[in-house]
Amino acid sequence: MKHPLPGLVLAASLFAQSAPLAQSGMPDSPPPPQDTVSVQKGMATYRGYTAPTDEKALLDRLHHANQQEIKAGQLAQQRSQNPDVKAFGAIMMKAHTALDQKLTSYARSKGLKLADTPKAMNDAEETAQATAKATMDQLAVIRGAPFDSVYLSSQVAGHDAVLGLVHTAQKAMPKASPELAAMLMDLSKQVPAHRHQAWSMLGKLGGDSGVGGSGPAHPPKPKPKP
Repeated sequence: MKHPLPGLVLAASLFAQSAPLAQSGMPDSPPPPQDTVSVQKGMATYRGYTAPTDEKALLDRLHHANQQEIKAGQLAQQRSQNPDVKAFGAIMMKAHTALDQKLTSYARSKGLKLADTPKAMNDAEETAQATAKATMDQLAVIRGAPFDSVYLSSQVAGHDAVLGLVHTAQKAMPKASPELAAMLMDLSKQVPAHRHQAWSMLGKLGGDSGVGGSGPAHPPKPKPKP
């Protein structure tokens, strides 16, 4: 999700830095390229998303994401009353089980033991992990239409986050092994498809699902004039 305030702060900072140069007759400094990758303390940042530059740390996070998808898909079988949502949950279970099998097999070939819950590398990641856990806890206690709304909303947000992680890793690790590069390419194709399916289903939920939070599904009719 893009946040306008940091952009305004950055713009103000750039303006303040360039003003003395303009007054002295020197050209303004060009803005930084949008597609550059910055690396700091083992974390790469690209277009607002982050990914670890260490291979095991990256695999830990992809493994964790797969496991979360599988658990959420299982909950969809148990707590949704919508056949389409149940079917989508089953698809996510099957797809992410296959993805995780490839990932864990690759990790074993490298002698790596993956962590079920990666240790957060910064405050933003810690917050994201806490939010994901809270969502999973919520999914475990609600059912029916409220479950469908929270589940599909979290699927859209979760797949956005994984796609950002994958794209950042692809940019930050150009010399990744052929096996890892192939897995990242596979994810870059499957994750947007999963995200689009969740988004489409979310838009089809009824007005009682609580999606959006901007008011009723149908606006009230105007009162007749006396």
